[in-house]
Amino acid sequence: MGPSGAEGEVRRVLEEELRGRVDRLETDALGNLYAIREPGGPGGLTVMLDAHTDEIGLVVTYIEEEGFLRVAPIGGVSPQVALGQRVRFAGGAEGSVAADYLEEIKDLELSHLLVDIGASSRSEAAARVQVGEAGVFVRPVAEAGEHRLIAKAADDRAGCAVLVETLKALDGSPHRVVAVFAVQEEVGLRGARTAAFRVQPDLAVAVDVTPTGDTPKAPKRAVELGKGPAVKAMDRSVIAHPAVRRLLTETAREAGIPYQVEVLTAGGTDAGPIHTSRNGVPTGAVSIPCRHLHTPAEMVDLRDMEGAKELLLAVLRRPVLL
Repeated sequence: MGPSGAEGEVRRVLEEELRGRVDRLETDALGNLYAIREPGGPGGLTVMLDAHTDEIGLVVTYIEEEGFLRVAPIGGVSPQVALGQRVRFAGGAEGSVAADYLEEIKDLELSHLLVDIGASSRSEAAARVQVGEAGVFVRPVAEAGEHRLIAKAADDRAGCAVLVETLKALDGSPHRVVAVFAVQEEVGLRGARTAAFRVQPDLAVAVDVTPTGDTPKAPKRAVELGKGPAVKAMDRSVIAHPAVRRLLTETAREAGIPYQVEVLTAGGTDAGPIHTSRNGVPTGAVSIPCRHLHTPAEMVDLRDMEGAKELLLAVLRRPVLL
């Protein structure tokens, strides 16, 4: 569980995975986790890798006299998606998302939603859940065929997994590698801004998910599930630095790693605040194709994640001149 602003559980899992695999683990006041690998020799760059740890969720705003909870979104939560889902709150209480009476679901708004935790009064509900308490959707990871996974918060736990496996497999690099597991991306790309200011990277690559265009009637996008990681050209937060984009695509071709090119016309990633930090940072992004974004049933393909890992490893193992 890691809604924006309360990512501690995720950070602890990452620390357990990476302890002894990197030279140093550090955190900052916001809760960003830094996994640091020092260079194997002189002359390298400081390379910042980034993936965000937070997920979308709901926060309690009011408790009705009958014991129902009124909620507001944390990040981009659609009321149509939230309706009927299970929610777990930080204190452990669980409930289901329902709505006031509506004739048409298309008219559903977040203000119509309420969470039923089985309480019969305000006092009973308040003993279990507090105003201001955050919750997330409940959905276990499920396998979908041989290579695909369905999960809540694949955005961006898939990116976190890629960075973890990259660090585990990195047997040496001429560069100082700082993998940042950032907080509060879903509410304004906040943690990455602080992290970039701290790290002062020479080069940065954000790893996040991106929507696909391979479902019926989907908007036309040149990204499909299972066809490899996508090298970002641009989104609403960043135009990828041409040298970094070239480094990623040329490295992928030389290593024989299948890749796609992503142009995202709405939304952004942590690459946005990173590239404008301090005097500016040459920044690009490697995106993991993901279906059904911002739902409790996001789908990713392990082959795309493996390709992203191999691409990052190939970049980190080579000298880089920008």
